Amino acid sequence: MDAVNGSMEQIYPGYDRVFSVAATEGTWRPLEGSDPYIGKTGEIVREEELRIDFAVRAEDLRNVIKAIRNVHPYEEPCIDIVPMLLWKDFIDF
Repeated sequence: MDAVNGSMEQIYPGYDRVFSVAATEGTWRPLEGSDPYIGKTGEIVREEELRIDFAVRAEDLRNVIKAIRNVHPYEEPCIDIVPMLLWKDFIDF
């Protein structure tokens, strides 16, 4: 999380390291030609993993993805990008 935190401008004024972390179970089967960090080619793998959610500005996204790929041990880390709307855009202060 430090790598991600250091690769982006913070969204929430006065706070950094704003992440949501949840335990989950991942499953996959490495196919021929892959180089799995965990598991063997052709065998189904089930592993306890952590899902980490956070908000990032579009202009920081490329740097954040690079930071994740530099520290994540998996050949293909699961990075899902979900566009968000900021609640402050809908409220008059």
